[in-house]
Amino acid sequence: MVQCSSPRLDRSFAALSDATRRGIIVQLGQADASITSLADRFEMTLTGMKKHVDVLERAGLVVTHKAGRVRTCRLGPRGLRAEAEWIELHRTLFEDRYAALDAVISEINQEGSDGSAG
Repeated sequence: MVQCSSPRLDRSFAALSDATRRGIIVQLGQADASITSLADRFEMTLTGMKKHVDVLERAGLVVTHKAGRVRTCRLGPRGLRAEAEWIELHRTLFEDRYAALDAVISEINQEGSDGSAG
């Protein structure tokens, strides 16, 4: 049985599978923000925004700090390095496969234009 499970990557990719959560990452890339201001920007309830922030926080992508009644969010310190490395590895594998396929197609086309069979 092939094991491809990585709890950290599973949580990150699951968190990033939602457009609102990706939007929160974009917003926090520009500046830290309170949950209230994020809820206003995304036109959603505080409860709804808190659920999104909790998912991002459990994935380690966002950290929060509570001062009084205000909970401020910022990007997590670990970033997306492990996720980017996983994507880059598999992007390269795909490119290599397509390059090999292109070579085979070129060879077949070349043989067809020469009138010779391989």
